[in-house]
Amino acid sequence: MKTAIIFRSKHGTTETVSHTIASKLGTDEVTLIDLKKYPEPTIQDFDRIIIGGSIHAGTVQKRVKNFCEKHLDALRQKELGLFICCMDREKEQEEFENAFPETLKSHAKVMGIMGGEFIFERMNFMERFIVKKISKKDRSVSEIDHEAIDSFVSHMQA
Repeated sequence: MKTAIIFRSKHGTTETVSHTIASKLGTDEVTLIDLKKYPEPTIQDFDRIIIGGSIHAGTVQKRVKNFCEKHLDALRQKELGLFICCMDREKEQEEFENAFPETLKSHAKVMGIMGGEFIFERMNFMERFIVKKISKKDRSVSEIDHEAIDSFVSHMQA
């Protein structure tokens, strides 16, 4: 089965999770597509599409949202997986609900919330300031949910 993992990553966490999913899918033919580098990917040659984005200030990246809206009909013809990376555990479900159109969520075979990271070395001054103020964290931290990734892959392969 030909799979495309289409993602947008600001500081690298969603890219890391996308690569992890790709490696765990095993024998499938997997293509990773970064919407920053390839904002208009063609998807007709793929049987399965996995879309991932990260949450910043409560919303998914505009390129992820625009891609989903533009390809809504084509995506509903594919086996579909959706995931987000985020650090706000209290609001993660609401953030996921707002990240993707309802028609894609109802069509998706699997959906996942993969945790996230604050990587201070990859943030600019203002981002570090805001993260420190809101999260009360003052150094880089990784809270990637590897069990959620394993579950996502397992359900995707079922």
